[in-house]
Amino acid sequence: MRHIPLAAAFLMPAAAWAHPHPHAHTHGTGFVDGLLHPLMGADHLAAMLAVGLWAALAGGRALWAYPLAFVAAMAFAGLAGAGQAPLPGVEPVILASVIVVGAAAALALRVPMAAAMAALVLFGAAHGYAHGVEGPAVAGYPAGFVLVTLGLHAAGLAIGIAATRMHRPVATRAVAAVTAIAGTWMTLA
Repeated sequence: MRHIPLAAAFLMPAAAWAHPHPHAHTHGTGFVDGLLHPLMGADHLAAMLAVGLWAALAGGRALWAYPLAFVAAMAFAGLAGAGQAPLPGVEPVILASVIVVGAAAALALRVPMAAAMAALVLFGAAHGYAHGVEGPAVAGYPAGFVLVTLGLHAAGLAIGIAATRMHRPVATRAVAAVTAIAGTWMTLA
């Protein structure tokens, strides 16, 4: 799967790639498993990039507040989910995060900071809980998925900031629209 182009992965039915068995993709350490886990599910990957894109388009305090709210909630919920059973409703919230955050960025929505932060905390918690439940109960795993999530947020920020500086915010919005469409596809598949 790692060799399939990202665009093709977004077009595959969700059942083909959504949340593989936690140990199916690597035989590495807990840290390596944590690094790889967010990259192995298109739903996680798309949502985390979209957070950075939305933050870049919102600008100001959102540049750091949106990603940090998501990551903090994700980290705490990931620790809470370790060794636990999956909660009903977590997967639909994860899919909703891809659609909602992707659409918010695609539309360059400017909502009150408190509302954006509340949504991002909810979505981050859902992603974190899923990471915790699906991951190995070994040290280093949470650090790995937090680090990669920060990197994906930074990638979204970099894309958004670069496009804005080139006076092409529509490019950022187009990438975000692709994430929202992918989330919709994942929901329907």
